[in-house]
Amino acid sequence: DFKDSGSIGWGFLGCCIPLVGLILYLVWKDTKPLCAKKAGIGAAIGVAVYVLLSIVFFIFMVYLFAAIGNYPYYYY
Repeated sequence: DFKDSGSIGWGFLGCCIPLVGLILYLVWKDTKPLCAKKAGIGAAIGVAVYVLLSIVFFIFMVYLFAAIGNYPYYYY
């Protein structure tokens, strides 16, 4: 049993693996509130980064396919 230190490591773990951060938040929210808060914030940041990168990737792919579609191909 460790003390409720609220280490930034739990936030980093939650950011890298958001599902683990969410589970840790739900398990620790009553017994270890500082660690739970760090894990929950890390999970939220991880999900936000994933969504942002997905949107940027989608926009890039739309732009790429539009550019390819406008390129004139000539077959001789």
